[in-house]
Amino acid sequence: MSNTETIVLAGGCFWCTEAVFKEVRGVLDVESGYSNGQATVPSYEQVCTGRTGCAEVVKLVHDPAQVSTRQLLEIFFATHDPTQLNRQGNDVGTQYRSGIYFTTPEQQQVATALIQEMAQEGLFDARIVTEVAPLAHYFAAEDYHQDFFEKNPHQGYCMAVAAPKVAKFRKTFRDLAKG
Repeated sequence: MSNTETIVLAGGCFWCTEAVFKEVRGVLDVESGYSNGQATVPSYEQVCTGRTGCAEVVKLVHDPAQVSTRQLLEIFFATHDPTQLNRQGNDVGTQYRSGIYFTTPEQQQVATALIQEMAQEGLFDARIVTEVAPLAHYFAAEDYHQDFFEKNPHQGYCMAVAAPKVAKFRKTFRDLAKG
C-alpha cells in the first residue's frame, strides 16, 4: 500500500471544487467540509452567515506517487479565481475565500513557491489572494453536500458553475484525469 497525503483546499463553493477533484487520478478521497474558522462543529446554515470564519473546503486524500501536491495546486488555481477576495463569482463571503490548508511543511513550501511563480509570470490580471495556512481544524459537511454534482448534474447551479469547471479540468489536465 502506498503512502497518502491530505490537503484541504478552499476554492469557493465546495460542490464545484469537489466535482473537479473527484476526477483527478491519484485522488483517493474527496470530502466537502468546513475549515479554519472559530466554530465548533459548524452547520451549513451557520457557515453561510459568514460569521463562523470557516471556509467551504474539500479535503483531498491523494497518493503522491500518482499526483503531486504541485499538480493538485495547478488544477486548483486553474479551476477557480485566486484573485477574488472572499468570493467566487456570485458566491460572496469569507466562506468562499481561496485557501490552501496544508498538513505538512512540504505542502506549504510547494504552495508558497507556486504562488510566487504565478505572480512573477503574471498569470493573473490581479494579485493572488489565496490564503496559505496550516489546517487548524476540519469538519465534514452534511451528507447532502457530499457528491452533490455527481448526484445533481442538472441542478441549475451545477450546470452553470460546476460543469464548466469540470470541463476545463478535463480539457486542460487530460493526462491527470482518471481512466
